[in-house]
Parts: sequence; structure tokens; C-alpha cells
Amino acid sequence: MPTAREALLNAALAALATLPWSGVRMVDVAARAGVSRQTLYNEFGSKEGLARALVRREADAYLYGVDRVLAEDRAEPADRLADVAEWIVGQAHTRPLLRALLTGCWEERLPTPRPARRATFAVAVPAQRRADAGTPAPAELAEAVRDRSLAALHGSADAYRCELAVRLALSYVLAPGADGVGQLVRTAVRATADRGNPGVSGTSPTAEGQ
Repeated sequence: MPTAREALLNAALAALATLPWSGVRMVDVAARAGVSRQTLYNEFGSKEGLARALVRREADAYLYGVDRVLAEDRAEPADRLADVAEWIVGQAHTRPLLRALLTGCWEERLPTPRPARRATFAVAVPAQRRADAGTPAPAELAEAVRDRSLAALHGSADAYRCELAVRLALSYVLAPGADGVGQLVRTAVRATADRGNPGVSGTSPTAEGQ
């Protein structure tokens, strides 16, 4: 059974399916979740706090999903990176909040999280203090996926190829292609493995030649 906090986040997300964020009322979210409005304010502090919590949960779920895909038993690094890329594109297609997080393009109907005021940190709920600390930028999420991929592959692929897979996936999030991103990632990762890494292992490819 979900906690009151999870029930409230689920209720807010469900409301977004039919309403823009400006039309979502706190009293309705509380009623849908089956808790009091006071409980809602105790958890999130304000509607803006609720927005930050929704976005933080989406970012956490995204990284957890990446870890889950990477943990699947696949022999070749190219296949595992292709699986991650396909998962990212598929999830972004069905989850508007995630797509906004990955691209930085926030639709008017979505909750655009504003930075928390200093007073917000007085909220007693640790999960909310974490949400109020800030929303991860697209570049931070891309780096997190690259680093998780690098760690999961145990040296069988370097940072350059891991970042290549992530960046190709994000290009498909922004502009879907006729062919699947998985095959493109496999081809690109295998090609760079065959020809040698044009970057420096463990560093950004832009560091080459510096």
C-alpha cells in the first residue's frame, strides 16, 4: 500500500493526464489520494513543493530504470548500451515529465519546478528537503547515465562509448528517427571499438588533444 506521500504524488500525476498544472487544485489532489489537505501541505509545503517532488520522483525513477536495464544479462557491451538507449527513448515517449527533464523543454501544461525559497527547507519531511534542493539539469542526467553505464560494464566499454550511447538516445528523444535507436547505438559502439577510442578513456571526448 502506498504511503500518503506516494498516494499524493500519484494523484497529482493522474490529474495532469486531463488538466494543465495551473488547473490542478491541491484540495482535489488530497481528495483523490484519500488524505486531508493538511497532510498534503505537511508533506510538500506548497503547490510548488509538490511540483518539485513530482519532478524529483521522475528523475529518480528514470535513473533506477537505467540501473535495472544495465543489470540485465547481456554479453556484449554494445547490446547493453543499445538496450539502455531504447529504454530511454521509449520512456520519454510515454512520460511527458521525463521528456521535459531530459530535454529542458517544459510544456505549459507541465509543472515547471521553481527554485525553493530558503524558508521551504524548514519542511520536516527529508524526501521533500531533497526535492527542494533542486531539479537535475539535462546535462546532469546524461552524465549520471554515462557514469552508471561505465560502472555496470566493468571496463568492457569506456566513458566515450557510454556517452555516445546516451547522446544518441537523447537525439532520438528530440527528433525520433525512422530506424530504431538500438541498432544505431550498436553500430556506433562497435565501430568505435574496432577503430579505437577517439577520446581518452574515462574522460569526455572533448578532452582529446588538450
